Amino acid sequence: MRLTAERIKIAVQGAVQGVGFRPFVYRLASSLGLKGWVLNGPQGVVIEAEGEPATLREFLVRLDREKPALAIIQSLEASYLDVVGYEQFEIRESDNVGEKRAFIMPDIATCCDCLREIFDPSNRRYLYPFTNCTNCGPRFSIIEALPYDRARTSMKAFAMCPDCEREYHDPASRRFHAQPNACPVCGPQLELWNPEGTTLCRGGEALSMAVGAVRDGQILALKGIGGFQLIVDAGNRNAVERLRERKRREYKPFALMFPNLKAIRAACEVGEIEERLLRSAEAPIVLLRRRIDTAAVAAGNPYLGAMLPYSPLHHIFMRKLGCAVVATSGNLSDEPICIDGLAAVDRLRGVADVLLVHNRPIVRHVDDSVARVLLGREQILRRARGYAPLPIHLKISVPPILAVGAHLKNSVALGIGNDVFASQHIGDLETPEALSAFRRVSTDLRTLYEVEPEAVACDLHPEYLSTKHAKTLGVPLAGVQHHYAHVLACMADNQLEGPVLGVSWDGTGLGSDGTIWGGEFIIVNETTEPPFTRFAHFRNFRLPGGEAAIKQPRRAALGLLWEIFGRDLFARRELLPLREFSGPELHMLRQMLANGVNAPVTSSAGRLFDAVASLLGIRHRSRFEGEAAMELEFAVQRGVDAVYPYGFMGGVIDWEPAIRKIIQDQRKGEAVEHIAAAFHNTLAEMVVGMARASRVERVALTGGCFQNRYLTERTVAKLRENGMRPYWHQRIPPNDGGLAVGQVVGAARAIGARRETREACCV
Repeated sequence: MRLTAERIKIAVQGAVQGVGFRPFVYRLASSLGLKGWVLNGPQGVVIEAEGEPATLREFLVRLDREKPALAIIQSLEASYLDVVGYEQFEIRESDNVGEKRAFIMPDIATCCDCLREIFDPSNRRYLYPFTNCTNCGPRFSIIEALPYDRARTSMKAFAMCPDCEREYHDPASRRFHAQPNACPVCGPQLELWNPEGTTLCRGGEALSMAVGAVRDGQILALKGIGGFQLIVDAGNRNAVERLRERKRREYKPFALMFPNLKAIRAACEVGEIEERLLRSAEAPIVLLRRRIDTAAVAAGNPYLGAMLPYSPLHHIFMRKLGCAVVATSGNLSDEPICIDGLAAVDRLRGVADVLLVHNRPIVRHVDDSVARVLLGREQILRRARGYAPLPIHLKISVPPILAVGAHLKNSVALGIGNDVFASQHIGDLETPEALSAFRRVSTDLRTLYEVEPEAVACDLHPEYLSTKHAKTLGVPLAGVQHHYAHVLACMADNQLEGPVLGVSWDGTGLGSDGTIWGGEFIIVNETTEPPFTRFAHFRNFRLPGGEAAIKQPRRAALGLLWEIFGRDLFARRELLPLREFSGPELHMLRQMLANGVNAPVTSSAGRLFDAVASLLGIRHRSRFEGEAAMELEFAVQRGVDAVYPYGFMGGVIDWEPAIRKIIQDQRKGEAVEHIAAAFHNTLAEMVVGMARASRVERVALTGGCFQNRYLTERTVAKLRENGMRPYWHQRIPPNDGGLAVGQVVGAARAIGARRETREACCV
């Protein structure tokens, strides 16, 4: 090595493991004539290279400019050291010593190159359903520990054949250091099982028979990347209804997998951004406005959840079948998806007619993600395959904090430094199976990153199972108010600092005063004490029957009307909600309301939506969460600019003038579509009015109510018209699925405030 040579050491952090980054570095360094090495470390990728100073500078620039498409470089730290005299450039064995901070890549959809091979009869991977390379394939669902190497994945049981070994060690190959690399000779294999778990056939025959079973109207349980899916022919109404009955999902919409984009375009409206989402490496379910009748799969819903095949198995299966299928989670309602064949035999007994399984173990369950395009931007509604567990990068540094999320739409998160690693979607903690999955995922995040949390962040509600679990961990608790956490999640999603006015609207969340909140206007400043100010909220009303009112909008309507009319309410039989109760029911509910027994008060915007849906006769009993509010949104007649009056005094927004006007319009025979639009428009005006009153320019829209497309679009437009800066969720769901991220930030702010107080006391 000449005296003019230098050695550079580079530490690269970000999404740089499992995306072909080391092979890329090897090829780049070799092409420049550099000597040294590259390896996966616990915090990312580490590189040492020796060469001429100008060449090293070029290498440094091209590392970022020419990185693999899926790589995300969050930081690249370089330092110059004395030359040691390397003789070649090589990929070294991974370093497993040190704090684990490397990003784990999500499971990635099949790339175009692998697809060409799969459908090329002359290729040795022709129709092989586990084909992958450094640019695609399973990642998060197979990794057992960091750094990401085959020996630390569920692929360790499959020894590579000589041909795969050659690819793995060939710098010119797309499979150079591809950890899940496999082929028909040495990789995982398919089997078709009957409902009792007896093998019927293997390999290509198993796949062909599975296709035939779906054509015949049977229910197939297919083991995919992150778990089982239940699949039926979407065009076979009897098969779809049978699936609904067996899965215990009578009314909630199903998502469809289509064989290709052309088939999706025939069924749905697909814009440029929607097409990009459908074709992306994340390959989520995308909510699209439908063109066709979808009564069997999404009755009364103008949108359809559509996705393209994303794994080799799906691509082969769908090409052979040639039609759209229902592809729903392989579980019973409220349970996590099955990931093991024998467990699927047990849990899906009486549901699946036949099971298509494989022998590659799934380390952790990962559902399909759900996304849409809102206001010209992608928005994730369920964060799982393709996105989890990539972190949300924060402007602040946080101590190690585990956040356990909410009770419904649960996910958990782990904060370390400037990153919050958000788990995959877990679901509602309503069953023992779901609670068990929640505990596994909570442990899994800590184990992967070998972190002992300094605090555990949880919701204030003592009866949430997530909160109860947090109390068993023996770590200091940090309770974070539900709606404050929603606002912090939206702020983290948009890299916002205070002051921010958070409009946090959802169904229920325990408030700091012990009542049920849900229609909140919260100001968050940069100072941490107090953590937030409840600037305004909707006027309270009672929910007769408590939890029962969540599933019965008619009860929410009764509580709302009681606030307006009191005891005179029960003489007003012209009001639609009253007609939905029998005489004895009304007597019981009147006693609840009059005595305040089993009739908690709430400021919930979600229950306000339910009440109006019942008032208009749209939905008196919800068959799944959010059904009444969804139908109220779908009833909106666009282009209507009518707005109802409302009151505001002492931090309380009074909805009574608007409700009285709704009743009046209904009595006059005004169209339901017009009233629904005016109600939504009024809510948007309320947000603008509160933003003006708060004198806070930046407004964050968060909570489950802002899954409502019309409400969000209208509110954003009105805020912009009035010179304000609206923000909404993009990478973190606006519903409770994003709550854990906000809990991490809330707990970190509280810990920081306590430290500042202690330091001030010591001065």
